[in-house]
Amino acid sequence: MIPRYARPEMTDIWSAQTKYRIWFEIEAHAATRMAELGVIPEQAAKTVWEKGSQAAFDSDRIDEIEREVKHDVIAFLTHLSEIVGPEARYVHQGMTSSDILDTCLSVQLARASDLLLAGMDRVLASLKLRAMEHKNTICVGRSHAIHAEPTTFGLKLATFYAEFERGKRRLEAARAEIAVCAISGAVGTFANVDPSVEAYVADKMGLAVEPVSTQIIPRDRHAAFFAALGIIASSIERLAVEVRHLQRSEVLEAEEYFSKGQKGSSAMPHKRNPILTENLTGLARLVRMCVIPAMENVALWHERDISHSSVERGIAPDATIHLDFALHRLAGVIENLVVYPDRMKENLDKLGGLIFSQRVLLALTQAGVSREDSYSWVQRNAMPAWRGEGRFIDNLKADKDVTSRIEPSQLDKLFDLDHHTRHVDVIFSRVFG
Repeated sequence: MIPRYARPEMTDIWSAQTKYRIWFEIEAHAATRMAELGVIPEQAAKTVWEKGSQAAFDSDRIDEIEREVKHDVIAFLTHLSEIVGPEARYVHQGMTSSDILDTCLSVQLARASDLLLAGMDRVLASLKLRAMEHKNTICVGRSHAIHAEPTTFGLKLATFYAEFERGKRRLEAARAEIAVCAISGAVGTFANVDPSVEAYVADKMGLAVEPVSTQIIPRDRHAAFFAALGIIASSIERLAVEVRHLQRSEVLEAEEYFSKGQKGSSAMPHKRNPILTENLTGLARLVRMCVIPAMENVALWHERDISHSSVERGIAPDATIHLDFALHRLAGVIENLVVYPDRMKENLDKLGGLIFSQRVLLALTQAGVSREDSYSWVQRNAMPAWRGEGRFIDNLKADKDVTSRIEPSQLDKLFDLDHHTRHVDVIFSRVFG
């Protein structure tokens, strides 16, 4: 993570102070329940809360201890004992380090999910607003980047809205799956800690209990979480690539907002580059690169090894921080996107009416011509128009085979933009309700 692509709301979740505060709360809640069970003195649990709640944990001191003991949780517990005093000996009874580490990671990922879901909501709101604005703004649809048939810019945006809605549902499901607590001891058998401690801590930390853990929470949960983030990143990139294409000088149907005083190139003063969407394309790669390592973390040895640990210390903050930033940047791009309807109309006719070729093909088949002959007749009139040799409609009207089956006046009616947009309302009702 680098600050350039981070929002403080998300980076705070991954700060050392936040981590140590969560570690403390897990330990303190566990102590409270253990006191209720009579495992430790009630006063000890109260002292842990009273002294620990007021403390600002010293990251430098914890790092200093860790350099000696070579264990981060032990270093934290040692520092906690310096704050709490003798009663700290009752902390961590029957627990293992992963009980703290994994439960903390679950809390952090759940909190990160909430911020990501808020970012998704902003993207969805901006897409809906602009889709409604351009519901009937005619533009050309492209396949293989080549003009295909007419559509509307609103429909383009509606496809992205539906995609991000699916992404949001996946993230909600991934959040629910990752938000689990495991305080079950060294190999998950609760040998030295009562299962009610796990349930108590889970409730206090806003988590569910892991039904069956080893020493750790199973990593298929984490793999599903990062996969959901990767798909959202790909959706961001798809929309970013669309904007980048539409901003090309030869197309210029839409472009990123270019603010007063903004400069596009150190060498060429005329440049207005799609830098935000190019940046989003790169950020999507950074998020997606976290998915495969998360998948590889699933197959750990027996009840646990720590090969996943170094991976998650990197991918958890990186993926969530980058995706959070990307979502808000994307929302800004959509909200401020400059759209050029006149240019869209101009581009519609770039190929001299070839976008209506399918309508002519279908009309010929309905007039009794075989599909093979219909295709051949249409194509032999389309290719000259493609090369700029006459307009498609004029070529068709000069073809006796075509006009023997379709009157010239009927041919004109086939070149109708409204025919291609007559079901926009139906599609919008499916997407937006």
